[in-house]
Amino acid sequence: MCEKDEPPAPVSLRKSRLSPRALLGNYLYRRVALWVLLVCLILSALLLKTDVRSKTAKVVGFGGFPGTAPPSPQPPPQGSSPHQKQLDAQRLKKLEQQVKEENKPHWIIYKHLNGYFSGLKSLVSIEDHVPEWPSPDHYTGPVTVVPQSNNSIPTPEPYRPYPDYHSEEYLAKHPPVVECHLDEHGTPVPDIHAFPGVPQPHPDPALGDHKILGIRNDVCFDRFGRYGPYGLGYGTEEGGTGQGMDTEHTGAEAVWADTGKIDYRRVDWGGAQERCVARNAQRFVDTTDTDGGNGKEDQNGIRKIEQRQAVIVRTYVGYRWTPHAILNLRAIISELSLKTGGEYSVHFLLHVKDRNAPIWADRSVVQRILDENVPQEFHSLCTVWSEDQMRLYYPGDFGETFRTPSSQPVHGVYRSAHMPMQVFALQHPEYAHIWNWELDMRYTGSFYELFDRIRSWARDQPRRLLWERSAKYYIPALHGSWEQFSDLVANETEASGRPPIMGPVDFPGRKPLFSETPAHRKSVVPPSCDDDQPPETCGVGEEADIITFNPLFDAESSGWVFSEDVTGYDTHLRIPPRRCAIITASRLSRRLLLAMHEETWRHHHSMFTEMFPATMALHHGLKGVYAPHPVFLDRGWDLGAIERSFNGGRDGSSGGPGSPFDIRNEHNHKGATWYFNAEFSGLLWRRWLGYAQMDGRGDDGGRAGEGELRGGQREEESELSSGRMCLRSMLLHPIKYDNPADKA
Repeated sequence: MCEKDEPPAPVSLRKSRLSPRALLGNYLYRRVALWVLLVCLILSALLLKTDVRSKTAKVVGFGGFPGTAPPSPQPPPQGSSPHQKQLDAQRLKKLEQQVKEENKPHWIIYKHLNGYFSGLKSLVSIEDHVPEWPSPDHYTGPVTVVPQSNNSIPTPEPYRPYPDYHSEEYLAKHPPVVECHLDEHGTPVPDIHAFPGVPQPHPDPALGDHKILGIRNDVCFDRFGRYGPYGLGYGTEEGGTGQGMDTEHTGAEAVWADTGKIDYRRVDWGGAQERCVARNAQRFVDTTDTDGGNGKEDQNGIRKIEQRQAVIVRTYVGYRWTPHAILNLRAIISELSLKTGGEYSVHFLLHVKDRNAPIWADRSVVQRILDENVPQEFHSLCTVWSEDQMRLYYPGDFGETFRTPSSQPVHGVYRSAHMPMQVFALQHPEYAHIWNWELDMRYTGSFYELFDRIRSWARDQPRRLLWERSAKYYIPALHGSWEQFSDLVANETEASGRPPIMGPVDFPGRKPLFSETPAHRKSVVPPSCDDDQPPETCGVGEEADIITFNPLFDAESSGWVFSEDVTGYDTHLRIPPRRCAIITASRLSRRLLLAMHEETWRHHHSMFTEMFPATMALHHGLKGVYAPHPVFLDRGWDLGAIERSFNGGRDGSSGGPGSPFDIRNEHNHKGATWYFNAEFSGLLWRRWLGYAQMDGRGDDGGRAGEGELRGGQREEESELSSGRMCLRSMLLHPIKYDNPADKA
């Protein structure tokens, strides 16, 4: 302290320097420095946590959805430490208990899968593909980083799953195939395009499998390769649909390199189909018999003469024909009929609801109905029908019903959609088999590959334990190979003590068909099933009478809501044995449809739509097959949970008590790509088409309009994105709308 007599210290005019010691020695400076350091540490931690890195790294998840990753692709890590697995098991157990206490669906505990939304820049060969599910780490959460394998969009290749019709090998066994065209001017039928490889890490199917059916699993399809040949991606002034032009379209022009953009305004599909069949008439028999449709030999006994197949598309007055629905039908006709030289013919069954419309008496009325309800390009494929018409074909009293939860009449399309199919089969003896197809189904791959491979696979299935195998979902990641799965079913059947099904089924009150009476009796079981033949060859090479896309389950005590909708049988006796396959999509043989027809008009028997064909095949000893096509789930389920949920019925099957088709259990299908009430199918489809929409990730697992807005042109075009989606071949149902703008 200065004495008051001392002069004050001089003030320096030179700018002082702040040394580290002075900074840290001063209390105020020290606080400021510490806060700055703390803020920097927090920001660094947040940036690392959210995978935001330098532009060269390009790692971003779009909130959990995969984008592109570092240039050198690295597959997701395999395996976890024992300690980590123990923690994950504890976490799952805790979540399961919470779900049980709160009475929520159990699948909420599993994380959503992201690999479906990987794009074209993430393609890898099937050998390098590491699926997000199933994998040793699937229970630790979905992937958030997708390796970028390509810096640009690869070029797709024409996809031709057809036989080489011009090869010596083919011509040695079959008559020659004459090429068909879209019109009389010789416009070629275009090829669809696929990309070699699979997006990393596109999940594998949970139910069913590509490989066992003979469908390729090493390619994927984007929206332009699949539908660009039929009018997606160019305007109506050029003959396209005008759809897809507002989505990401890098490299899309490759699909028009060979044929150009086809003008579909001048195409008459019925005329093109008729010309195709006429040019290939030497390949087919004129009238089929009812022996199962296995084809015949030509006069020299060498080359096979095929029996034809029809594809029936069910439509109705008032259906809204969106551009994407038109694209879907152009694909069906092109790939199944025109590309095969007429092996298939596509027909529309148009349901007319107006009871006063004289559709069988006045052609002008029919034309007016077509003009108002069907695009002109499909007019010549349409056959109109009404429920009143079915009452004329099947008159009389059908008697009592065991129990029906609906108030619909027995002739109505809701309960008996098979009736017009029966009439069609009666009127068209040229078809040995008829596919029943719905308008709200989509397929991301080739329709020919799907139909042909499923037909061949079903034909090669032995009859021994076939009904039992067809009653169970095939889970390849759990069951192993198809041979291992078949052994499992054999063991479960033996352990059950229930006799396996072989041949016609007897039950109290059963009434025979004409073909089953002593004067006309002819065995429906082929000679390969005779006692002196090896059991493993029984039915091999025999065409299937019914092929379904869901298991042929035992409806008895299954909890399925329509399981007792059985009409015309003696209700004082026990209800007949029944089989059912949810979703009417199926292939039915002519002999099965004629058996159904006779049961309907002669015995006045009927059952709910999805139960009658399968049950008639069961009763009359026909060959019934469930084709385990690939079905995908939106979450990384535990394998044991899939088995318990989808094969939780009698004897480890999908039928009887505990069935997944019980009204209380059907929620398990909502996250699937194939079921009547599936929600993931539509979400995945619209994202694949390039539309932004809510991702369905609600707090309670909901999918309808919940979550965050994902996808769309802006996201797909971002330099942080892996490009537009590319999906493996998969069936999707139901698709109630294609463009989110159409929902209203």
